[in-house]
Amino acid sequence: MAELRHSTAARASSSPAKRDSDASAASSPFLASPSSRGSRGGEDDDDGKRVHLLTSPFRSLLALEDPRSPAASSSYRILVAVLALLVAAGVFGAALLWSRLNTPYLCHKEGITLHCPETKEPPSLWENPRAATTSWKPCAERRSDEPSDVPSEKETSGYIFIHAEGGLNQQRIAICNAVAIAKIMSATLILPVLKQDQIWKDQTKFEDIFDVDHFINYLKDDVRIVRDIPDWFTEKDELFTSIKRTVKNIPKYASAQFYIDNVLPRIKEKKIMSIKPFVDRLGYDNVPMEINRLRCRVNYHALKFLPHIEEMADKLAARMRNRTGSVNPYMALHLRFEKGMVGLSFCDFAGTREEKAMMAAYRQKEWPRRYKNGSHLWPQALQKRKEGRCPLEPGEIAVILRALGYTSGTQIYVASGQVYGGKNRMAPLRNMFPNLVTKEELAGAEELAPFRRHVTSLAALDFLVCLRSDVFVMTHGGNFAKLIIGARRYAGHRLKSVKPDKGLMSKSLGDPDMGWASFAEDVVVTHRTRTGLPEPTFPSYDLWENPLTPCMCKA
Repeated sequence: MAELRHSTAARASSSPAKRDSDASAASSPFLASPSSRGSRGGEDDDDGKRVHLLTSPFRSLLALEDPRSPAASSSYRILVAVLALLVAAGVFGAALLWSRLNTPYLCHKEGITLHCPETKEPPSLWENPRAATTSWKPCAERRSDEPSDVPSEKETSGYIFIHAEGGLNQQRIAICNAVAIAKIMSATLILPVLKQDQIWKDQTKFEDIFDVDHFINYLKDDVRIVRDIPDWFTEKDELFTSIKRTVKNIPKYASAQFYIDNVLPRIKEKKIMSIKPFVDRLGYDNVPMEINRLRCRVNYHALKFLPHIEEMADKLAARMRNRTGSVNPYMALHLRFEKGMVGLSFCDFAGTREEKAMMAAYRQKEWPRRYKNGSHLWPQALQKRKEGRCPLEPGEIAVILRALGYTSGTQIYVASGQVYGGKNRMAPLRNMFPNLVTKEELAGAEELAPFRRHVTSLAALDFLVCLRSDVFVMTHGGNFAKLIIGARRYAGHRLKSVKPDKGLMSKSLGDPDMGWASFAEDVVVTHRTRTGLPEPTFPSYDLWENPLTPCMCKA
């Protein structure tokens, strides 16, 4: 009976659409009931239609309205568009959330191991991408038509004697400057003494590291150089101890005219004078261009390491290029993160509370005037990091190299002292780039034994292997990095040398909202112009790092 009643009622309806409408009206809670319409009297619609409590799109969605009607069709289109916008917003929001979670500062850390996304090697990874835009060549050597104006022994203004202080590279700069001032004053240069340094504690002599014969012969048309103090001068000890035989108080970056006015008269009077201290005692933009060309000539042509040092460096470079079983490029990384460098920087670095306390005590002992009570150091450390004046930690340079496109298979030669923090501090760099080696790992103890007698000989090996690398990367300033970048610029503009923008890195690595893709793009774009190409020299610019203006010319 029930089935029959249902069929009869269905047939009583005038049309299928009307039947559906009637059924919906009977069962839907979203429509006003007849009793409720009657209670409102005249408030009902004039045409007698039901009062709908939902808008047309939602009525269509809930089958309250005939989907075949024009209104329903339009409602469906609006609803689909709204849903599409909601889905798109959800996808965008999820991508943004993922980007924020995947920040470059943390990458992915497991204990002391740092994992960053692998990147695809760009074509110009091992070449200087802007090399084709430049056309410079070395031109510091003497021209064939340049006359020699070296005074004879009788015509010389006198003899100058200098102590080349510091490490190997500081000594190298001092030697170049000594030749330059001898030229300025038309004086004879006594072969410089490599003074023992308190930090390096090395007793190396000039002839233990450099080829003396080549040095003297190459410069014979520029400056008169003698191996030792003249025999007629019997008071040799005075050159090391007597104030009467010493020219002091020469200002840093002094001009050529200063030497002519203040030093030359004393040399003419005493015949032989010692000049000390002699670190950065000659300027760049306040001396004649030819004097700067002479300094480049000394640095890049006259100063040659002894043959056995050159040969050993060639072996190390060849081993770096054949570590994979076939010829491969290699990177040289100059890592400046020794305890002394960290302490002297007065920057703040990640570490345990005990490490920070020990570093504070070390700084207070070594630099008491700068340390004072230590209360002012934290704001200064933050400012230094923002300005890019802090050494990059091994983990920081690892992230930068990965962002530039270098993969875990990159062969890296590391030139550094003992890294502060030891293996734990090196772990992020070594784990991300496992093919990272030092000269001690490339050569046996017996091979390096002859070089261990002089610390500067070991430093010379690092210098030459870095110079021969396909890519050189520095992490902080210093004479070593300056001389390497300058020599690579001078030798060939296609050689790539990366000088990280530490200020930008500090800003980017500290941004919690920057994703890896954005970070990597910023790193690549920023360093396109920091690849070691020759650049115009500005006033007071260090010609050891950029020898273009005085020492290079258009090809």
